[in-house]
Amino acid sequence: MPNYQFTVTAGSTSALRKKEIAEAITKAHCAVTGAPDYYVNCTFVEVPEDALWQAGNLLPGARMVGLIRERPEALKKELLLALGHAWAEATGEPFEAAAMGLVAVPGYQTLENGALLGEAEDD
Repeated sequence: MPNYQFTVTAGSTSALRKKEIAEAITKAHCAVTGAPDYYVNCTFVEVPEDALWQAGNLLPGARMVGLIRERPEALKKELLLALGHAWAEATGEPFEAAAMGLVAVPGYQTLENGALLGEAEDD
């Protein structure tokens, strides 16, 4: 935990820079939350070039949904902005092209290494 899942179009900058994105996202998450880097998971799902749409228009690039443990609102805002900037720096794409969202769950709703996780504030 957390798990940041990227949906990327085949051949896009994000598809070609997965390692750099994963490293940047890990660094951003740890800087904002104080979590150790081995907690951070990044997954990439590559889809055809015609798979991402917005307002009826083809939208090449990447989208990200991050599953995190519940955190204070201010920290979630700071984290989301840091993740967007990390993605932009790793890909060379403009920050304004970032499309990301966070879903926060209580720690007990996450099973990892055979145990339910505690709450983030108890770390």
